Amino acid sequence: MLLSKPDFKFFKQKSETIDLSPQIIEGRKRLLKEPVEPVDLGRVKSIGDLVDAWKSGGIQSRSLAECAIVYENMLTDKDRPTIFLGLSGALIAGGLRKVISTLVRKGLVDAIVSTGAILYQDYYTALGYRHYKGTPNADDEKLHDLYIDRIYDAYVDEVGFVECDDRISEFCSNLKPKRYSTREFLFKLGLTLNDKDSILYSASKAGIPIFCPAIADSSIGIGLAGYYRWANDNKVRTFTIDTLKDNVEIAQIVLASKKTAAIYVGGGVPKNYINDAAVMLDYTKGHAYAFQITADAPHWGGLTGSTLDEAKSWGKVSKAATRATVYAEATIALPLIVGYVLQKCLAKNRSRVRYSWGEGTLTMRHKNA
Repeated sequence: MLLSKPDFKFFKQKSETIDLSPQIIEGRKRLLKEPVEPVDLGRVKSIGDLVDAWKSGGIQSRSLAECAIVYENMLTDKDRPTIFLGLSGALIAGGLRKVISTLVRKGLVDAIVSTGAILYQDYYTALGYRHYKGTPNADDEKLHDLYIDRIYDAYVDEVGFVECDDRISEFCSNLKPKRYSTREFLFKLGLTLNDKDSILYSASKAGIPIFCPAIADSSIGIGLAGYYRWANDNKVRTFTIDTLKDNVEIAQIVLASKKTAAIYVGGGVPKNYINDAAVMLDYTKGHAYAFQITADAPHWGGLTGSTLDEAKSWGKVSKAATRATVYAEATIALPLIVGYVLQKCLAKNRSRVRYSWGEGTLTMRHKNA
């Protein structure tokens, strides 16, 4: 049986409706200029190569590469922006402790705002305790009976946590009875450690300030509560943690900086605190650079998923800011971005910040690496 000849008249009519006027041709040229290039794994020999390839890719791979580009601009800007790093989420349980302490040691960040949980688990690890591979499908009631705590697919030793709480309480008993910002408290706590992979230890040795505005909402807070109870029972004069002192100190850093930049790993209190620092004493500047790694979405209305454009409306991110967002899980995205800047040696000539803190005063100097 012979098939009839196909009739393409319908499609011809469709093509005749396309109007390629000079204006449309010009518009098409502007937009159809950079093709998406497939990743050639045969040419990828390093993290830097992979991120470079993603610059011509799509979806979240390109978004991650854009974050890496923003970080590169932060580190190479001749005005030497002060870089704030916000940390939230289960980053220590997820294996990022050395990545973060490397950022400190290599001079890739200048100040940190963190949740108390991250700092506590860093302290726990510095004392010789470990996180262990587990499963999110564990029998949690059985874990409780065994004094094992679960953080998604990792286990931690509750007996070790109790011992860490006691160590923090003991540390507190040796502090002078005065007002401390969380920066001052954490600096002193970091000096009690001896672990180059520790975030607290590395920051204290490098003089990099760590702020923890929600310190009470953590196991560090549990250790502090144990100390306060002991002091009350024994009628011992106590020191106080003054988080409003933190506000003044972080605002002083912003005011003393020609430019500021922000890296948000997750969201929550650290993200908001770094944003607030930009407008606490000066509403006009905003962060000149910002990138964020988040697994949340903006349409829920929460801070963690909020866009950096939204932050412009508050003056927290500059109108002219170089910015990017990657929607990804931090244990995947952060090592790739940090690996990129390390392999490119982008901080090789970047000066280090030296902070001189007085009572209500701050002097910032820069020293060549």
